[in-house]
Amino acid sequence: MNPISNIWKHPKTSVAGLLIAIVTVAGVLSQQGVTLGMAGSGTVVTLAGAIATALLGLLAQDPVASNSSERETSSASLSNLSNLSNSSSSSSATAKLGVWALIALLLPLPLAGGCSGTTVAQQIVNWTPALDSAVAVVDSTAAVLDPAAAPIFTAATVGFDAASNVLVAQAKAYLSNPNATVLAQLQTAIVTFQQQVNASLLSAAKIVNPASQQKALADINAIATVVNALLALVESVSSKAAVARMAAAATIKLEAVQPYLNKGQAAEMVAAHYGEPVEVARIQVAQAEWIAEGAGF
Repeated sequence: MNPISNIWKHPKTSVAGLLIAIVTVAGVLSQQGVTLGMAGSGTVVTLAGAIATALLGLLAQDPVASNSSERETSSASLSNLSNLSNSSSSSSATAKLGVWALIALLLPLPLAGGCSGTTVAQQIVNWTPALDSAVAVVDSTAAVLDPAAAPIFTAATVGFDAASNVLVAQAKAYLSNPNATVLAQLQTAIVTFQQQVNASLLSAAKIVNPASQQKALADINAIATVVNALLALVESVSSKAAVARMAAAATIKLEAVQPYLNKGQAAEMVAAHYGEPVEVARIQVAQAEWIAEGAGF
């Protein structure tokens, strides 16, 4: 088999294989402490792995416009036209992946690249309207759940209002008086909130009624998106020792709640907040999660 010819005939399969290889190698290098240099507050290795993961998702969602398999025709000319159309569609899909990869590399990644503590604190304040809106929705969710699910949901989310208020207050305190003590309090506040959200996702997943479970997880996910974004921001301006302390306090890891996180919803919220394409936001979310998990969250 001619490998060059095979790559040319099956570009999407070849690209997918290459991306999987990048993710695998990046994971091994990260475990061995190999960084290949810094990229913002993270490393080149983690950035490459995160981008490859996101592009795999984009590749899987690219539609392939193929009608030739659904229709039978005796005309050879129509068959040739269909094959040409399929080839153009595949080339377009591959080109789109390349474009978004280039955009992802050229644009700053706001979820993982806070310039300074004050910048991050201001971004937390900027996220406050979205956070307040999500918390307000959660406060009214129990009323529309089935009777058995309502108390489970209420118990799981009862601390969200207080945690949100503390987090925003600490961000504003840092803006007024930026110092290591207030930053440490901000780090504690975001980890505490993130752990409450993770616990609530696990609790909501135990709701038996399918409709109530779906509603509960969707509403909690809106808060999870904001909180995980803010965690990435705070992590980006924290020392290695501080990140290690934060991760040690995070007993419910992201891995445990991954099945209940809505990546599409998260990308849409991030895209709307930063005024950017959803595809770019999807890469940013993937990078933030990759870095957080690598740090022990």
